[in-house]
Amino acid sequence: MTSIDRYIFRTIFGAFLLILFNLTAVIWITQILRQVDLITNQGQTILVFLRITSLLLPILMLVIAPIAVMIAVCYMLLKLNGDSELVVMNSAGLSPARVFRPVLAACVLVAVFVAYIGADLAPRLQRKMNLEVAKVRTDVVANIVRPGAFISVDRGLIFHIRERRSENQFRGIFIDDTRTPEERATIVAEYGQIVQRQDGAFLVMRDGNVQRRRAKERDPTIVLFDQYAFDLTRLTPAPQVYVGLREKFIWELAFPAADDPILKSSPAQFRVELHERLFAPLYPLAFGMISFSLLGFPRTTRQSRAVSLFAVIVGVAALRLAGFAASAMAINFPAALAVVYAMIACAIGFGAFLVWRGIPLDVDEKVNLSAAARSTLIRLERLAARVNIRLPAGEILRRLERSE
Repeated sequence: MTSIDRYIFRTIFGAFLLILFNLTAVIWITQILRQVDLITNQGQTILVFLRITSLLLPILMLVIAPIAVMIAVCYMLLKLNGDSELVVMNSAGLSPARVFRPVLAACVLVAVFVAYIGADLAPRLQRKMNLEVAKVRTDVVANIVRPGAFISVDRGLIFHIRERRSENQFRGIFIDDTRTPEERATIVAEYGQIVQRQDGAFLVMRDGNVQRRRAKERDPTIVLFDQYAFDLTRLTPAPQVYVGLREKFIWELAFPAADDPILKSSPAQFRVELHERLFAPLYPLAFGMISFSLLGFPRTTRQSRAVSLFAVIVGVAALRLAGFAASAMAINFPAALAVVYAMIACAIGFGAFLVWRGIPLDVDEKVNLSAAARSTLIRLERLAARVNIRLPAGEILRRLERSE
């Protein structure tokens, strides 16, 4: 890269990272509210909550990255044009195709980043997040350790803990076990500790008693103990994680197992998910091409770029929304996937043709906002005159002429 290439690439990539992190953070905050029950219902700490929900960040970047690179390219081109740098480059003999080289390099780098997230990183983190959430929901410590509350852990099994001294140590333990109809057991202990072993989890209690009362007996049997272990293994089922389409790696979608239940039940969704992963890296290239073909040609600082910028936003939004719609339709009409590839190819191909041949799209010249504003003011003035209402249209038109 030359110094100009490095300058353009550094400007785009710096703006891209800033926009990507900020947009991702905003959307991440809205998404983590779905998992707030990990704190309210499961008794987890804020650190556990943040550790699990932070796994969403790369998954969100998969959708945000193409939009972020489009905004970064528009920012860079508007900055270069506003500082007359595009005019200087053009006067020095740099063609639009030459200026586009670092822009293309930045878009390709973002495309590789999106491809890696969609193929490997996002499915792996999605599986890890689902596993962590499942572990939290089956965590016996979080489920029974709520000081001051009577917790029904299982049908006929009630726990109460007066005080929590540390992570796994407690005081004032009460257990009422009526799971067996022939016998009711009540355990009271002064101290307790949860011990995790390979064969299961146990609540080891000290300084307490066990009261057992059989259904046909009048008086209970009371046994004092120095140490007593209560088996919690049945209360800690192994976390079950369902691997859906979003959690499958791209090679699992491209070469699925013959006995895959999702493939058997919904092969159309399987096909759509695979193609969405394939054309996701093409969006940064298409968005960058649309942005440069409309904003990458030099203009004077007196010429407005508002219409061109609006055209970029409309073009990018139309392409992305059409992609979403075609993907939804492809479940019943597989040919809609070809439409997505065709739209992306047309955007990239047409933009490349304009940039290579140096043909500017003078959208701002073709759409004259000043003329449209004058015409609108004159029509409003005529309509108001019919109902005897006087509008200051003449003064507004004079100000428009002076501003030009």
